[in-house]
Amino acid sequence: MLPPDFYQIQHPGAHGLPKGTLYVQDQGDSIRFFVPGTDRQYLLDASRTTPLLFFRTQVDVDVFTIPFKVRPALGGVPPQLNSNFNAALYLGRRTDIYSYRTKTIAAGLETRQLRSRGLGYGLFGGIGSSTINELVTGGRVPFEYEGIILDIGVAAIYDARIFNVGLAAGADNLMDSNRRYWIYHRRPWFGVLFGLNLN
Repeated sequence: MLPPDFYQIQHPGAHGLPKGTLYVQDQGDSIRFFVPGTDRQYLLDASRTTPLLFFRTQVDVDVFTIPFKVRPALGGVPPQLNSNFNAALYLGRRTDIYSYRTKTIAAGLETRQLRSRGLGYGLFGGIGSSTINELVTGGRVPFEYEGIILDIGVAAIYDARIFNVGLAAGADNLMDSNRRYWIYHRRPWFGVLFGLNLN
């Protein structure tokens, strides 16, 4: 069932509903709409809810990881595909979209099913590691180690309810003195993210 909350309705006039944000309660065999700040209510039979789209926008907080980053060619080094450890906290804006569909169980028996999806965008910051060696420091660091980095960037997310997937673009900040030699320090990268919804 649709969670009771405030929603925007697509094409409300086509269903005899007023424009603007409405408080919605799914009562099983019908849906009741309340106009905030007034005593006006509207009732739609469940059979009339299939074409309706409900939109809810809220702040989104997620924790995610970026399984791989693509770094463009730089300083004579070809494009890199990196899969080092990283974790980030994401804060953004998400719009949830709900709709009903009717599923036929048997002849003369139908049931309503609620479908939901979410789209969002926002900022993230996190911590990770990156391989530091001669190749990516112009020969200034003659050994190899895993440097600690701070990630910052922007992301677009598709919320699949159980988990989130999306695209990210960001930059890494190496946290030690070799940052002045590291060719990727504060340089852009692109990646795919995977995470869990915290709210």
